[in-house]
Amino acid sequence: MTAVMDRYERELLAHRAWDELPHGGRDSLVMQVQCAEGHHVAKVFATEAGDVVRTTVRRRAHGSRDLPDEPHTPHHAHHHVDLLVVDEADDDEIPAWCDCGPRALSRAALCEWRGLGETRVVVD
Repeated sequence: MTAVMDRYERELLAHRAWDELPHGGRDSLVMQVQCAEGHHVAKVFATEAGDVVRTTVRRRAHGSRDLPDEPHTPHHAHHHVDLLVVDEADDDEIPAWCDCGPRALSRAALCEWRGLGETRVVVD
């Protein structure tokens, strides 16, 4: 992997690494990120290309009677997949979402937690 990689290349490499994971990545899961309400915000997977973060992204929160009609497949359009690397020239923000609404995760914070060996992190 080169020292500087543009966002498109990084996300393409992350998607390829994600696609190669067997069983939907369940055996490669190394860290989960949840909100204070217990909603799933992100998951980090160990891959041959490096750690890959996978988040769900949507525009708005939804209640129990306002469920979006969307497929539940590994590649549905509401997932953001990216390599979990810190590049000073790159934006630190990773888009994410939970039932509370849209949010952003810090790439640097995720890398730090991963380095500390955290397996489950709760964010505000």
